[in-house]
Amino acid sequence: MERAQVTNNTQVARSGKTLSRRGMLATGIVAGAVGAVGLPQLADRVAAAMPIAKKDEASVKKNDITILNTALYYEHQAIWAYTFAAGKLSNTAVGQAVLALALRNKADHEKHRDVLAAAVQSLGGKPVVAEASYDVSSYLKQREGGLDSDVNIAKLALALETDAAIAYTQEAGKLMTPALITAGASIGSTEAAHAAAIRAAFKSLGVNLDIVPAAFVSQENRSAWVLKV
Repeated sequence: MERAQVTNNTQVARSGKTLSRRGMLATGIVAGAVGAVGLPQLADRVAAAMPIAKKDEASVKKNDITILNTALYYEHQAIWAYTFAAGKLSNTAVGQAVLALALRNKADHEKHRDVLAAAVQSLGGKPVVAEASYDVSSYLKQREGGLDSDVNIAKLALALETDAAIAYTQEAGKLMTPALITAGASIGSTEAAHAAAIRAAFKSLGVNLDIVPAAFVSQENRSAWVLKV
């Protein structure tokens, strides 16, 4: 696949805005939480939590649907990114180690996708659908990974997972449905764990780094987590 196919119009349904992955930090969260809140249970909890005291039910639903659909959009992107990158990994020991980790992380994102879609539906919304390809060019331009080697693909995955974790900490609290706030907080830790797992893989390959480089995963210390090409 040519680089031109790696970019596309990142339009979130009904938002009227074009968003970059980095822009997600100000407008949405990434993922859902099967581990902490199962698929059937989440829908039940969402229904039980509505409406919230002193909040208009329609406004609460609209708010949460918007945030969840943005999150779902980026879950689709994460699944695409791991699938796309898997086809570029080599058959070397390093490439296969990166592939094994990528497949584990991708499986989590697929579960997140399913939970998010169910949550949006439970609120009466229409889940956004996956697109054919997604834009990761901002990461490539910032040299936060690449598609030209096993190591650089792993660095790209690290940057994506780091931003997912940061997004959770910024956006989960904006949800108005208690069950969804709990889910968002739980999944934020999952995304941070993904980032730490990738850093652990680098350490196992002999790179001198801390697996958990900072006490927090935030925009302020993002540079401590990502690895440049």
